[in-house]
Amino acid sequence: MQRRSLLLQISQLPKLHRRCNQAYFFSSGKTQNFHSFPDDNNGYPMYSDVPKPRTDKSQRKPYPTPMKELIKRAKQEKELRKSQPCRLLEHPPANGLLVPELVDVAHRVYRARELILSGLSKLLQFIPVQRCRFCYEVHIGNVGHEIRTCTGPKSGSRSATHVWRKGGVGDVIFFPKCFHLYDRVGKSRVVHDERHSAPRIPAILELCIQAGVDVENYPSKRRTKPVYSIEGRIVDFESVAGMDEMETNLFVENVDDTEVDVLRRDPNSELNAEDTNLIELSTRTLDSWFEMIGGVRKIMEKYNVWTCGYCPEVQVGPKGHKVRMCRASKHQSRNGLHAWQEATINDLVGPNYVWHVHDLNGPPLRNDLKRYYGKAPAVVELCVQAGAPVPDQYRSMMRLDVVPPERDEVDLVA
Repeated sequence: MQRRSLLLQISQLPKLHRRCNQAYFFSSGKTQNFHSFPDDNNGYPMYSDVPKPRTDKSQRKPYPTPMKELIKRAKQEKELRKSQPCRLLEHPPANGLLVPELVDVAHRVYRARELILSGLSKLLQFIPVQRCRFCYEVHIGNVGHEIRTCTGPKSGSRSATHVWRKGGVGDVIFFPKCFHLYDRVGKSRVVHDERHSAPRIPAILELCIQAGVDVENYPSKRRTKPVYSIEGRIVDFESVAGMDEMETNLFVENVDDTEVDVLRRDPNSELNAEDTNLIELSTRTLDSWFEMIGGVRKIMEKYNVWTCGYCPEVQVGPKGHKVRMCRASKHQSRNGLHAWQEATINDLVGPNYVWHVHDLNGPPLRNDLKRYYGKAPAVVELCVQAGAPVPDQYRSMMRLDVVPPERDEVDLVA
């Protein structure tokens, strides 16, 4: 009898194996990651979705670098200070010197930012932009969408419906501001009593200044000799006399003569001519966007940029400032100080994702069809609507291959 039951169980093993495979296939269908299958044509993923914002604002932002790695670096720096109490810092920009290979990148980012702002101001004359009155939602099109995603005041009484008004350049692209540092190494922090005297400028402009761009209204101290670190404190033995001459020599040394002639010109001189071709203007603006983003990523690999773990505040420099201006979650326990952590490119240049519209003159986007719509950064969407080619890295995110059903076909779609 036992032998017979054993043979019966063995005969059912193939059937059980097939059921397990089917169960695994259907259960893992929701968690399969399609990002790992690149497109054969351009190398970009076949499917990419928009990064979802934090649903719980009380939780801290995720760390770009794992906490174990940060603790390991802190221990290594502490051991180095004990072994060498007085040492000469060798590597820029920690020693107060510029990174020579990033000076030209900083000037390109600076010019690209000027081209973007000027190009967007001209594109807005042809492509309308809508902005919600109660939240930061932006829409590119003649009529605002009907997707209920408003989180502003009294949104519950409106069923999260947006109230649209005309938008501007500041709604399409936003550069958060930070405090300007005259000496990023000698005095790397702005204290609370200096909050009104220290100027606040766009963080991307401050990053370019610290990387080598000279702006007339925002001077920055340039060194020719590295600084010393004595028990963790920065000490500069370079005399103040003759700094102007050394700054001039350093600037000419890092940038060739042809680049200096270009930089002395008005950055808006190329934009004063009348742009008759809208497609060329949108393509040039989109190219400037990618040039700026790529340059900022390169600079951030060397120059530190900090952001608060709970609010959008950013600060460019070796350390975050000490101004007690945080009003986010748990700020009472910090006495209003920011919880500084390493920043990402999205903290410095917010992408501001908007819904992609296939036809500007078509009907508004419906709330019950939002799963068929794609998204893209507002700058990319505006340039694409003006005639620029769709970038390959945003093609799948914009869901150009998805055809939304008609109003009478919604019930027929699974």
